Amino acid sequence: MQQLSYISFDSVPAPKGAAVHIEAFARALGRSFGAIELVTVSETIPAKPRFERWPGVFHTELPAAGVSLIDRAFCFRGFLEHWLAGRSLEVVQFRSIFEAYPLLLRLRPRPKLIFEVNGLPSIELKHRYPRVADDRELMRKLVGQERTCLDAADRIVTPSVVTARHLETDCGADPAKIHVIPNGVDITLFRYATRAVEDLNLLYFGTLSSWQGVDTAVRAVAQIGARLTILGVGSNRQRESLLSLAAKLAARVEVLPPVDEAQVIEYLHRSFAVLAPLSLDDRNTKQGCCPLKILEAMAAGVPVIASDLPVVRELGEPGRHFLLVKPGSVDQIAQAILQLQADPDLRDRLRTKARAHVEANYTWERAGAALSKVWSTCLSTPG
Repeated sequence: MQQLSYISFDSVPAPKGAAVHIEAFARALGRSFGAIELVTVSETIPAKPRFERWPGVFHTELPAAGVSLIDRAFCFRGFLEHWLAGRSLEVVQFRSIFEAYPLLLRLRPRPKLIFEVNGLPSIELKHRYPRVADDRELMRKLVGQERTCLDAADRIVTPSVVTARHLETDCGADPAKIHVIPNGVDITLFRYATRAVEDLNLLYFGTLSSWQGVDTAVRAVAQIGARLTILGVGSNRQRESLLSLAAKLAARVEVLPPVDEAQVIEYLHRSFAVLAPLSLDDRNTKQGCCPLKILEAMAAGVPVIASDLPVVRELGEPGRHFLLVKPGSVDQIAQAILQLQADPDLRDRLRTKARAHVEANYTWERAGAALSKVWSTCLSTPG
């Protein structure tokens, strides 16, 4: 029987896009190959024993204890090395350098490796921990490990053309190994809203990381007196910063903890529009991303106002599937909200065309089939 594994330094399930993505991919692999070993971070100590999380997906959770990210990564790596001991795996898909090194150094014979690149620590960490940018030795090590993983991988999977271009042009990855598989949406779960919302109740959902530009959304709603609900995965410091800004501007802003997908849908259907004010920085323009919140809002029939960036333009046509504004422009976000308010026909066109576009191009079934094809090709290739 084939020994196949999907390993990620993430918690699953969890109320964030990465966990939704991992679940969708794991389910697709379980359906396609009969059985897959999913290994992720445990939220509890001791972790649960291995169990069947979804049909054909056998889940093992490993501890990642520690004060810092590096501490947690080394803890996870240690437990992963123990889990790998004595196993003979044919294909392993991994998502970052944090889980990759035990695969590269410990497994003999080495399995076929699929590197799923959604983010790179050499770019993302400095946005979360600003002092990292000044640590040249750490940055050198991060870049070195990323390139080692790219070189060792038999296949590279990424959700964005922008990311693929960065991996090829800036990181030296072999373009023949790169497969772009965009994120998807469960269109049954994210059902279409039967009617548009008239009140100016705006919604942001996702992480509170600096590259999301949530502070720009707060400033925009304050300018026109609209209301903004933020469902955010973030630290207390990030939440307090947004609430402090809202209080300073007398903005009607509510910052709530993240919720599960079923609750996200309810918030979507109560919202006039979704804001995705991505910042103009190297995380979004150089590394790239595939904003799940935009696709989910489009599927739910809620108009989207997003930053005009290549990673967003990949997902649809401006004026047809969403409205785009200059990144960082408070005035343009506010104007776009008022434009939607003044033009009900535009709102209806965006709603219906966006839903149809997602149904045709951005479902998890489509993404899962593309990933399974990559795995099948990898399994059938000698060497």
